[in-house]
Amino acid sequence: MNLGEPRWSPSEKKVARGAFDAALETALGKTMAEFKRKASAATIASDMWEIEDYLRQQRRKLDEMFDYRYSQLPFVFARLIREGYLDENLLAGLSEDKWKEIRSLLAWAAKP
Repeated sequence: MNLGEPRWSPSEKKVARGAFDAALETALGKTMAEFKRKASAATIASDMWEIEDYLRQQRRKLDEMFDYRYSQLPFVFARLIREGYLDENLLAGLSEDKWKEIRSLLAWAAKP
């Protein structure tokens, strides 16, 4: 742990894991629904390869977005809230310093 990193209490770790897992489930559900839509609409061989490309892109995006290192979680949570994968109410129980960082990141991302 770096000296500048905030500590995560056991209860905060539990809240963080629950929120992270819920957001991941939401993201995977949206990806699965889109995959099924694309697959059912496929009519020619090239459609199949386009679906493969879509899945590869989604996997890269999700692997990048869902980083469960405690040092990265405020950034991860801000992005997940902003992109609609996470309801911020699931983060109830985090300390004020973590909320402050998440809100700051959300405000920064909202600037034009």
